[in-house]
Amino acid sequence: MLLANIVSTAKKAIGLQAEQKAYSLTDPMISEIFGSIPTATGVIITGNSAMHVPAVLHAVRLISETIGSLPCKLYREAGDSKEAAKDHNAHKIAHSRANDWTSAGQLRIDLTIDALLHGAGYAQVVRASDDRPLELHRLDPSKVQRNVEDDGEPFYLVSTASGQVRLSYRDVLYIPAFGGVSPVKLGREAIGVAAVLERHASQFFGSGARPSGIITNEQMQGGEAGTAAIANILKSFRKWKASVSGDPLIMDAGWKFEQPAMTSTDAQFIENRLEQINEIARVFGVPPHMLYQLERATWSNAEQMAASFLQLCLRPWLDKWQDAFATVLLTDEERDTLYFEFVIDDLQRADAAGRAEIFGKLVAMRAMTPNEVRAAMNLPALPGGDELANPYTTTTTTGPAERPQPKENA
Repeated sequence: MLLANIVSTAKKAIGLQAEQKAYSLTDPMISEIFGSIPTATGVIITGNSAMHVPAVLHAVRLISETIGSLPCKLYREAGDSKEAAKDHNAHKIAHSRANDWTSAGQLRIDLTIDALLHGAGYAQVVRASDDRPLELHRLDPSKVQRNVEDDGEPFYLVSTASGQVRLSYRDVLYIPAFGGVSPVKLGREAIGVAAVLERHASQFFGSGARPSGIITNEQMQGGEAGTAAIANILKSFRKWKASVSGDPLIMDAGWKFEQPAMTSTDAQFIENRLEQINEIARVFGVPPHMLYQLERATWSNAEQMAASFLQLCLRPWLDKWQDAFATVLLTDEERDTLYFEFVIDDLQRADAAGRAEIFGKLVAMRAMTPNEVRAAMNLPALPGGDELANPYTTTTTTGPAERPQPKENA
């Protein structure tokens, strides 16, 4: 003990004494250590608890299931067109089966959910002896640690039953959320408010906090006679309420029954709940009408908002998936001629008339060839489809018409 005191005194003298701090169990620092941070409302929002908020549940389901439902194909460049590279193992992994027990679409759903709720989705590449990719196996994001070498090359430490395993970036499919942080963590305050409003509504109506009606009498009802009268009125009211006949309630002796009307506080509560749907829609980049917040949606702008869902929300996710597939399933040489691409025709069919009109005009004005239009629609090229011809005329001129020469004066 004497030696310990001497060492402690020496540390204090030269400024090496470690600072010790005490934290309560409710301190945010403690919550940060265990991976959960309380919001200002006092509600702790994690990936799992956030899914109990209906707007979060639907946003996560909408994004993940849409990505899982879109076909992803491996294409090979063939001159000016492209063809599906069905002879490559990577096509099967990305398009049909990730492994024997998981479809390619289900793996995309699972990893997108992991990224939305936990910040990133991971899958390990199982390879043959000749380094060909055979399968993709989902990894629990809580057991994966992503690190970076001094030169910027990432690697992964995966916790297993036998200890940690180090994997190269070529062997781990990595799908990060924006900034590598889950929207749930970045938007936990908005989600926390929605959770509190949801809980308040369920407790309010579950406990019968709002009276079913108001019974009044202009005359004072005091004493034993008044107590007996009130008891009889309540008994009659409960009996009437329990009946299913729908007969009117008859009140005598000056008694009146009134249904409580909605107050301004009730209206504000409903407005707050609707606004939190808008906030959660912003967190996930989803148009509010796709979370069934239809206050400002009309038939004219809903289609445009659906297009913005594809362009502003889904497109970044699809690009991440295409890049991740190319990184782990293709070699450097293969990436020169092979590439992954999602078929998004189903999402654009809502505007099929508009697409047909613009494509028709582009072909008619000789800005695009029929084969270029077919390529944009993920259709194979046709013979003779590379000519810049107007289908509404008989000419196949590919350039501007020559100006007529002026006639010489006789």
